[in-house]
Amino acid sequence: MPAALFWERIDSSGSDLALVDDRRGLYARGYATAIDPIPHVCRYELVTDEGWATARLDVSAEGAGWLRTLKLERAAGRWRASTAEQGDLDAALIAAGHPPVGLPGTEEPERLRDAIDVDLWAAPLPNTLPIRRLDLLRAPPGTAHRLTMAFVRLPSLAVFPSEQIYTAVGPDTVRFASGTFTADLTVDAKGYVTHYPGLAVRKP
Repeated sequence: MPAALFWERIDSSGSDLALVDDRRGLYARGYATAIDPIPHVCRYELVTDEGWATARLDVSAEGAGWLRTLKLERAAGRWRASTAEQGDLDAALIAAGHPPVGLPGTEEPERLRDAIDVDLWAAPLPNTLPIRRLDLLRAPPGTAHRLTMAFVRLPSLAVFPSEQIYTAVGPDTVRFASGTFTADLTVDAKGYVTHYPGLAVRKP
């Protein structure tokens, strides 16, 4: 893979390493660790078309006594989710004093019909998708796009639509907003996040 991007979590203990090839759209493999709500590792493979629209996200989450997998695909404007589970994540969460999270995937993929991009809980890499697809780094400041994301929560791998707003601020800044949360993302010349306030910072 031509490039490696490493982020350190600043909201909690954890890290994210993404190996990326962006010569024709994006192909990326990622490996993330986290301790919240219970210790787990996440592995993901993200593929877009040449216009940076998501084609496929394969993701697994694994911890002590459980493993979940999700394959999320978009074709002809429709999404399909395939899931599997070994062990019992809900039992592990309850034993650690956390509420259960239910099943992975989505029973209503039609709710994702307006989504072109995916988002993955606490992973900085997917933020690059709308930034590149919409050419936000060269857009006039104040240019804003309201988007629906196919959002994947960790460690449950539940999928649901998430309304987000991306706004061009400057040559290295894009404002991200979802609900009441807002953050000015610092990005490099290729649109990859270098600082996500409150979440992660890229090293070195």
